[in-house]
Amino acid sequence: MPGLEDLYREIILDHYRNPRNRGELDVPPAVRVEGFNPLCGDEIVLYVQLDADGTVDDIRIGGQGCSISQSSASMMSAAVKGRTVDEIERLTRAFKSMMSIHESSLEGAEHDVDDEVDPVDVKLGDLEALRGVVKFPVRIKCATLAWNTLSQAIDEASGD
Repeated sequence: MPGLEDLYREIILDHYRNPRNRGELDVPPAVRVEGFNPLCGDEIVLYVQLDADGTVDDIRIGGQGCSISQSSASMMSAAVKGRTVDEIERLTRAFKSMMSIHESSLEGAEHDVDDEVDPVDVKLGDLEALRGVVKFPVRIKCATLAWNTLSQAIDEASGD
């Protein structure tokens, strides 16, 4: 389906050229976490602020890197803003499940997929545009960098 691939490519480029939620937040009340991919040099800086109910009140992104890492961070920030920590954990597992379809066979190790989360049950929206990354195994870490950094930020913000 060349039309669908073109649409997905356009979504990725749009988020890369016009990143959502770019900037910084005051620390505290927000937490600041940096993610780095030593394989390619991608950097992500996340600022996450949770409200008293465990909902992402605000999120900001910064950093530099390839179009995949930066557009994934932009899409992730838009997808999690206003969601609870539990919702974010489900979304993160669904996204990583989508990204790890081939990862286990490529790295020679089994990956841990949560049986509770069926990726089909979680609506990924624009994040579906990154599905094609699995065809390029070295880029999977680019796409998941923001998500790994988000998990760390949520843990810090929650006090875990």
